[in-house]
Amino acid sequence: MNKNISVPYIIQALDLSRNYELRGETINALSGIDLSVSTGEFVTFVGRSGSGKTTLLNLLAGLDLPTRGQVLFNGLDMAKLSEEEKLELRRKKIGIIFQSFSLLPLLSAYENVELPLRIAGVDTRHREQMTMEAMDIVQLSHRSKHRPYELSGGEQQRIAIARAIATKPDVILADEPTGELDSTNAENIFGLFKLMVERDGMSILATTHDRALLDLSHKVYQISNGKLV
Repeated sequence: MNKNISVPYIIQALDLSRNYELRGETINALSGIDLSVSTGEFVTFVGRSGSGKTTLLNLLAGLDLPTRGQVLFNGLDMAKLSEEEKLELRRKKIGIIFQSFSLLPLLSAYENVELPLRIAGVDTRHREQMTMEAMDIVQLSHRSKHRPYELSGGEQQRIAIARAIATKPDVILADEPTGELDSTNAENIFGLFKLMVERDGMSILATTHDRALLDLSHKVYQISNGKLV
């Protein structure tokens, strides 16, 4: 597809299903998911553990392949992209926030945020500027020299968010980003997501089991037994 052609949705799932084989039994992790997300939308998926939320985000990120159906990113079928092309998307267009923070313990907060910019080959001057911009957004510039073990859980998650947004991606995929946080920090994180959507035009897809946060998003989808209900 011509990259200059405008498409109505930044990310779509079309009849998306994912099955796994376990001890000779077929497990239907996701079944028949249809989803369309526009630029600048904040979408939340709510459901119990094991409902299929993480599986869905992995498919949308191109980290896994569907058993059936398609994932389209800006109109491009993810299944038809090479591993290198999908990696390039995740470097520049898709930011991922993992449930476990996944900060590198021997690197400072600044170095953790800077890392994806180094990998993407951004030159030193722009790398420093983009790193500090991301840390300013999450209001942790004053903690830039601290290592993860010196930060609170809420601060670690905000550094993980800064790392995900440092490359200025079009889409953020966040898997239970508030799962380990207290209610105040959880609300602050979702408030930050809403700010990034409204100010920067990012699209954010987040999973949560905390229904108190749902009013901050534009759309809410319930996932139960691998289906949108």
